[in-house]
Amino acid sequence: MRRIAMAMAAALLLAFGVGACGGTGDDDTADKAAGAPAPKPGRLEPADLTLWVGFSAPRELRVFKGAVKEFEQLNPGINVKVVGGISDDKLIAASRGGKAPDVAQSFSADNAGAFCGSGAWIDLEPYLERDGISDDIFPPAPRSYTQFKGTRCALPMLADTYGLYYNQDMLEKAGLDGPPKTVSELTEYAKKLTVKNPDGSLEVVGFNPSMNWYSNTPANFGPMFGGKWVDESGKSTLGSDPAWAKLLTWQKDLIDWYGYDKLVKFQAGLGDEYSTSNAFEKGKLALHVDGEWRTAFIADEAPDLDYGTAPVPVDEDNSDLYGGGYTTGNIAGIPKRAGHKEQAWALLKFLTTDDRAMVMLSNGLRNVPTTASSAKSPDLKPDPKFDTFVKIFENEHTTTTPITAAGSAYQELFNGFVNKWQAGRVSDLEGGLADIDKQIDAQLANVEGGQDVP
Repeated sequence: MRRIAMAMAAALLLAFGVGACGGTGDDDTADKAAGAPAPKPGRLEPADLTLWVGFSAPRELRVFKGAVKEFEQLNPGINVKVVGGISDDKLIAASRGGKAPDVAQSFSADNAGAFCGSGAWIDLEPYLERDGISDDIFPPAPRSYTQFKGTRCALPMLADTYGLYYNQDMLEKAGLDGPPKTVSELTEYAKKLTVKNPDGSLEVVGFNPSMNWYSNTPANFGPMFGGKWVDESGKSTLGSDPAWAKLLTWQKDLIDWYGYDKLVKFQAGLGDEYSTSNAFEKGKLALHVDGEWRTAFIADEAPDLDYGTAPVPVDEDNSDLYGGGYTTGNIAGIPKRAGHKEQAWALLKFLTTDDRAMVMLSNGLRNVPTTASSAKSPDLKPDPKFDTFVKIFENEHTTTTPITAAGSAYQELFNGFVNKWQAGRVSDLEGGLADIDKQIDAQLANVEGGQDVP
C-alpha cells in the first residue's frame, strides 16, 4: 500500500510501547472542552503550533503549507510550523517522551488502534460534540479506521482508494471493449493481453496476480471476493470465510498459468513502483490495481499514456459488490503531550472537516477528499479518471481493514503466508489459513494482555 509500508514495522512498536506514556498534567482537557463554549472563529488565543506530517516531497509540502496558510489567515495570532517527512517511529518517540507536536498526521490508519488504545492521542469526541460536528460527515470506512473500541482519537485527512487501471491502446488492439468487471473476465483479459518473448519469457503481462508486489496486497484484493477479516467477536476469519480460499486459489491458478519463476524474473526487470520506470506507465502491464494518486504520477511522468480507470473486478458470486473496493488513508490527531490543545483542535478541525481545505488538499495532492460534502464540491478539480476513485470511496460496498491494538501486524502475518502460498510452498491451503487465524488471535490476545508477541 502506498506510504503505509513505511509504518509497518512501527505498528508493532507502537502497539506495545506507548501504553505507559506519560502526560503533561492536562489529562482533563477533553472534559474542559465538553463544558466550555467553542471559541469563535478568529478569537483563539495566540499560539505557535507545530504540525507534523508524513508528506516529504516538495510539491506535496507546498500544497499542505498552502492549506495551513488559509487557517492562519482565518486565525490571526496563530502561527503553524509544518514539519514534513515524519514517520510513525518519530510519533512513537514523541508519545513516550520529549516534545510532541500539537497536531500529528500519520500515513497508516492501521495504527489508529494503538494511538487510541494507548492514550497517545486524545479523545476527540468531546470536541466534536461541543462544536456540533457529527462523524456522519465521513463515509463508513474512514469512520471505522479513525477510532478504536469507542474512542475516536483521530479524524481522516484524505483517503487512498484502490481501483483498476487499464491500458486503453492494448485493450483496443486485443479487441476488448472496456475494462473487465468480473474475475472471470479479468482472467480472460489477463491471458489475452499477455505478450511473450520467443524464449517464453514475459514481455508484457496482462495482469500480475503476485501478492505483495507494488500495490498488490490481500487487503486490496480481498473486496474482489467479499473477504471478511474478522467475525463479530473480533476473531480472525481467514480460514472460516471461504472467500479467502477462493481468492487465493484463483490467484495461484493465474500465477501457475504464467509460471511463478517467469513472473519473478519479469518483476525483477521492472522499475520501482514510485519511479518514472513504473511498470504500468512504461507499458509493461495492461491491467493493474493501484491507488488514485497514480493519476497524478501518470500526468507528470507519462502524459501521453492512453489509459482508463474503473472499479476492481469482482467474483461472479458477488456481482453486487462491483463499484466498491478497498480504502484506507491518512489520519490525524492531537498528541496527549500537545501544549496548545484548543488551538490544535481548531487546526485539526479545519484540515479535516472544512470543505475549502479538503478541496485544496485533494486538488493538489490527488488524494480522495474524506468528507461527503467536499467530494461533491464544484471546486474539486474535474478529472474523470480521478473521479472513479471518488465514486469507489463513496460506494456502500467499499471496505477497509480492521483496526486492532496490534496495528498492521495481523496483515504482516497473512502477507508472509501468502508469499509462501504463491511460491508453491503450501500444500494445504485450508489448514494453512486456519493456522494463520490461530496465530493472529494469539498475537492480538498477547498485545491486549500487555505481553510481547513471540
